[in-house]
Amino acid sequence: METSKPSPPRTRKRDIPLTEAGIYAAALRLIDTDGVEALSMRKLAAELSANPMSLYHHVPSKDALLRGVARTVAVQFRTMTPEGAPWQERIRLLATDFRALAHRHPKLMVHSFAQPDFVQPDEPFWAALTAALNAAGVPQPQIPRTAALLCAAVIGILTAELNGALHRWSTLEPGAPASGEEGPADAGADEDLAFRLALDMLVAGLESRLTATPDRSTPRTDTSGRGTLTAPP
Repeated sequence: METSKPSPPRTRKRDIPLTEAGIYAAALRLIDTDGVEALSMRKLAAELSANPMSLYHHVPSKDALLRGVARTVAVQFRTMTPEGAPWQERIRLLATDFRALAHRHPKLMVHSFAQPDFVQPDEPFWAALTAALNAAGVPQPQIPRTAALLCAAVIGILTAELNGALHRWSTLEPGAPASGEEGPADAGADEDLAFRLALDMLVAGLESRLTATPDRSTPRTDTSGRGTLTAPP
């Protein structure tokens, strides 16, 4: 008696067409669950009930996919600044809201923080940060560099916080050998305090820089005996 061969598995037909937004949203769900390393175009296609090759009509590669997901998350950034708030408060609110966004998608953000093109000039965070620095009185030519340094500092702090390094470093006693213990699993309160302390230090440093900047036209004495130096721009 002739037996029939089993039919090959078929991909379930989608009820709605694929879109870039839908692809990025599905990829973000997978990243939030399993991390960036576990994401593949095949897994994403299964999540979307689509043929893997159909994804390439919308995103040419996994790298392009991750950039799109990162942009999708970046434009979600929102901060509500009280009208007339001083620039110090605006910067603190920006950093705090950015931290909240990072904690909503920690696996994606740790990956994205390592990418040099993570921050884009047309994104809400960068626009709000440069506006706050302008309100602080930072000279216009120095705003991009100052914003870049603040971004680097905040991203470095958040990276260490998300990967657990900040908590571990905070529990090290001066001069004592590392015990290898990770400490309590819930370090949220300590991390909140550490982040606020870091922001206070950054804001205080910028305040000091702004109030101590000398007149650009005034020469500064060079104690090395090689003449005079003008104040740095």
